[in-house]
Amino acid sequence: MAARKPLDGLPAGVKARLRKRAPPMWVAPMLATLTDERFSREGWLFEPKWDGERCLVFRRGRELRLLSRHRKRLDEKYPEIAAAFRRQETDSFVADGEIVAFKDGVTSFAHLQQRMQVEHPAADLLRRVPVSICLFDLLYLDHYDTRKVPLRYRKELLSHTFDFQDSLHLTEHRETEGEAYYREACRRRWEGIIAKNGDSVYVSRRSRDWLKFKCRREQEFVIGGYTEPHGTRVGFGALLLGFYRRGKLVHAGKVGAGFDNATLHRLGAQLARLETATCPFAGDGLPRRGVHCVKPKLVAQIGFTEWTPGGNLRHPRFLGLREDKRPAEVVREG
Repeated sequence: MAARKPLDGLPAGVKARLRKRAPPMWVAPMLATLTDERFSREGWLFEPKWDGERCLVFRRGRELRLLSRHRKRLDEKYPEIAAAFRRQETDSFVADGEIVAFKDGVTSFAHLQQRMQVEHPAADLLRRVPVSICLFDLLYLDHYDTRKVPLRYRKELLSHTFDFQDSLHLTEHRETEGEAYYREACRRRWEGIIAKNGDSVYVSRRSRDWLKFKCRREQEFVIGGYTEPHGTRVGFGALLLGFYRRGKLVHAGKVGAGFDNATLHRLGAQLARLETATCPFAGDGLPRRGVHCVKPKLVAQIGFTEWTPGGNLRHPRFLGLREDKRPAEVVREG
């Protein structure tokens, strides 16, 4: 008797929403919307918000591609994840997830930086900073497009499609207990949780069917300049940060905390190559002396305590560079 396939277990009405078609070469990811609302809504699913790098995995026979949010190949950067997928029996799928590195039991974007900045990691780095992928959605399986299937059934398919071990993890979820799960997430020092409408289909855009409940203030900012280092500091003093508002880069303050010497050297060299005589920021508020402007090409992940009344960050700290976000996409989140 032939083995039962995951798609066979779907209810008839759900199967009717499957579309048989060739596997896509690319699917732009669905994105969550930040909200200050917290709820335990019937029909919604609640899962951890992983602090890592978004990754979509495409497999068609022997061909396997790990792609970032902006279609950058990640296969060689994360070889242990690629190897884990190659060991799977299923060879026709598109899966969505987040590549993470754990530190003290919590996903850490700062810890993941050690891998994100290396295109071809050596064996020693693979041992020191192991990574995993936490899968949370399934967009294609066995010649069928599943994006029109309600999320709760896509998650069920996902759980039965892969052998979750080694570097592959299933993102577990809870139902209706959103507020309690959010409080638990904050106690555990997670970044937060994601609330998802269990009846929602997968769309390639930001949607209010997926909502972010954040425990800590953290978001991306564009680097528009830097200050000179003082004393024994190397590389640079602080980064000048901004976000886009109606097409203009608005200054949001500077960050000088969160850097080790290796990052100061490496990032300082990148900034020097981007230096320009033209200030990318609109308006005033920049430091008056020792400022170097750069082309707004780099995006930094920044943690902070709050926004000041003047629109600057209070107690900011650098967490790492984001290669999966385009500068033009960076706006103020809250």
